[in-house]
Amino acid sequence: MAQGNRVQKVVIVGGGTSGWMTASLMAKLLGSQIDIILVESDDIGIIGVGEATIPPIQVFNNVLGLDENDFIRKTQGTFKLGIQFENWGSVGNKYMHAFGTMGHDIGFLPFHHYWLRTQAEGDTSDLWDYSFNYQVAKADKFSRLDNIPNSPLAGISHAFHFDALLYAKYLRQGSEQLGVKRIEGLVIDTILNAETGFIEAIALKDGTKISGDFFVDCTGFRSVLMGSALGIGYTSWADWCKVNRAIAVPTENGERMRPYTQSIAHESGWQWRIPLQNRAGNGHVFCSDFISEDEATDTLMNNLEGKPLADPRSFSFTVGRREKFWHKNCVAVGLSSGFLEPLESTAIHLIQNSVVRLAQMFPTMGFSAANENEYNKQIAFEFERIRDFIIMHYKVSERTDSPFWRHYQEMEIPESLQHRMDLFETTGRIFRENNELFAEAAWLQVMYGQGLRPKSYHPMADTMEVAKLKGFLTDMKTIIDSNVTKLPSQRDFIARHCSAEALQ
Repeated sequence: MAQGNRVQKVVIVGGGTSGWMTASLMAKLLGSQIDIILVESDDIGIIGVGEATIPPIQVFNNVLGLDENDFIRKTQGTFKLGIQFENWGSVGNKYMHAFGTMGHDIGFLPFHHYWLRTQAEGDTSDLWDYSFNYQVAKADKFSRLDNIPNSPLAGISHAFHFDALLYAKYLRQGSEQLGVKRIEGLVIDTILNAETGFIEAIALKDGTKISGDFFVDCTGFRSVLMGSALGIGYTSWADWCKVNRAIAVPTENGERMRPYTQSIAHESGWQWRIPLQNRAGNGHVFCSDFISEDEATDTLMNNLEGKPLADPRSFSFTVGRREKFWHKNCVAVGLSSGFLEPLESTAIHLIQNSVVRLAQMFPTMGFSAANENEYNKQIAFEFERIRDFIIMHYKVSERTDSPFWRHYQEMEIPESLQHRMDLFETTGRIFRENNELFAEAAWLQVMYGQGLRPKSYHPMADTMEVAKLKGFLTDMKTIIDSNVTKLPSQRDFIARHCSAEALQ
């Protein structure tokens, strides 16, 4: 079957994490079929606070053929087993959204229904007693372990903390080795075809014009191509997602090397702590309707664990997304496509998701409208489901100690989210839709961790004999606890396998 005219030249406008992730995957998967040019300017600052990731990034790195130890060394990275939420359900409340599974499912029924049955019968065990990832994280340990030996239980599921600017640099080196051509320059104009409205070329400040068949907008919040040139609007979710500013500052590391991100709720927002090998990333995400920037900065600076290494810097944003992600011969990737607050470390994943789907739906010069529409549908679904998951953290909170938190108590939420919460509260059931990002275990931990309690559990859980069920839970906890003690600390693991100090 004829393929039609192939796209031969792809122009990526903008570097940073989004630009070089796009370039690296396109070069790896399609490099023999297309020429790739990346245009970026050293004069434009890059937002480099996206230093925490989630497990799917392993797939991306593996496709590129990256050696994980080398990647960790080159990016000052550490390992991440989950996100610890503090003061979210209520002041003093603490729980973790740990990666991986919770317990072990039996047949067609998720584990937590059996655990809920034991709770109804007076058992006092904690849900997280049956999370290997959580128990390892709590002990500041780490190792690569696909399965717990001699058991049916899954091993450690991990992601990374790293310096996003170093990651972009690392990917650039690999991309250029695969033939990507980088051009230094500032884009001052976009040239459109008068009849079709397609992008024909971009014009640089030095007078250079760069033509292409297909363009990728990685220009961040400015959205030079998709927003400014093509006029694709932006859908704001500010009515649901009130935070609109952030203050960020790096610090010296504390005594611990935690294998997890911390998210600490404050009066009008929340604070992140992200441990790297050479420093810690810190920030305060807040809503300017409820607190001034000076007050927000003071809150952050008064809650640091280490000495600041630079002056705090701020940036503003509007949570939301482009009305379209693909339009004519252009796709927006990264901040040019939309922004969701970094509460669940999804920024880099959204880049990954966009680029992977672009590779899967890579066009011919015919530029099928059906193909474009399907891409937009899939990316919109991902944005909206992550949006719901983030909103849930605020809505499920029991906090009423400030106007910020009372706003969320009173706020109406998307119907899709309300349905999930109602279903869990009445039946204990959680269903993953259309292979969305966050699996059942993630929804379970946030809802239960912040105080949403199911009124019932699945009747199938009553079919197991009480003694057999108690023995099952006891054996599982024993296996988890005994294997945690065998693991090295994260600090020792990194020193042995992937210390950045070896590069100095």
